[in-house]
Amino acid sequence: MKTSDFDYDLPDDLIARYPLTERHASRLLHVDGAHDHCTDRRFIDLPDLFDPGDLLVFNDTRVIKARLFGEKETGGRVEVMVERVLSEHEALAFVRASKPSRPGMSLRLADAFEARVVERAGDLYRLAFDPSRSVLEWLEHHGEVPLPPYLERAAEAADDARYQTVYAREPGAVAAPTAGLHFNEAMLAALRLRGVETAFVTLHVGAGTFLPVRTDDLGEHRMHTERYAVPAATAEAIDAARLRGGRICAVGTTSLRALESAASGDTLRAGEAETDLFITPGYRFRVVERLVTNFHLPRSTLLMLVSAFGGMALMRRAYEHAVQDRYRFFSYGDAMLVERNDLAK
Repeated sequence: MKTSDFDYDLPDDLIARYPLTERHASRLLHVDGAHDHCTDRRFIDLPDLFDPGDLLVFNDTRVIKARLFGEKETGGRVEVMVERVLSEHEALAFVRASKPSRPGMSLRLADAFEARVVERAGDLYRLAFDPSRSVLEWLEHHGEVPLPPYLERAAEAADDARYQTVYAREPGAVAAPTAGLHFNEAMLAALRLRGVETAFVTLHVGAGTFLPVRTDDLGEHRMHTERYAVPAATAEAIDAARLRGGRICAVGTTSLRALESAASGDTLRAGEAETDLFITPGYRFRVVERLVTNFHLPRSTLLMLVSAFGGMALMRRAYEHAVQDRYRFFSYGDAMLVERNDLAK
């Protein structure tokens, strides 16, 4: 299987560079692999597509202001994109500058504090931040929201709230779990009124989610690792939903990856771990039966995941329909509800 098998043409004007005024105002494409068809809906209709006793699992990670600008001690400009907070005073980060940064070099960031380059780790650098504040405090006061590069714009004040889910509570992500951006409090209340249960996992989305697949042979691609946690209460909620015949729906590919990574056979293990799970067509899903997701970039690992979940042929037709019908794409775009297709080839 090749990366080129997951390519498609997308007109530039279908990239949603700004969010809609209301979170739940987006469109929803219902992709039903079991019946091999797609239906145009509105996201506000989502509760009607669930039954009492179903379970939605959300990723409650919170996006941190991970992007910083500054100068090297030599005077050159530098951009720092934190990938992961390692401890109270250290972080792994991408460092963009005209020349590579050296261990021991000092970076003056946001004209407010210093960070020292400790070492290089592949494409990343380990940085030691000024210890007078924690990494998270420095980022909150001086960082910028790390909008995806394909939006081709700087973060604005409104992005502080809109590039964050309404249920975000565990800081650590440097990219939003964007399927969750469609949910507001009214939508969550409507789902509860419908009798739909909710649960949470945490997966801190890394900047590596934007890295391209650099090889056309999928067998040679290695995923970046991400930290996730599945609480005992969530594992218990999934067991209870299965017993009553409810369907398990992951809100976003990050929730799905956390749940599938925590599965051992048909048993879901609570706890924390790292995952580099790379889901491509042929993968046998063990936990998730439905998926709320956005439209993903061509040739991306996320498009490969949803193709594995919904079936390659049907997902290809779904994307062709979405382009023709002018759906809005990517992080601030429209949504899909995808039914698992166990007969996907």
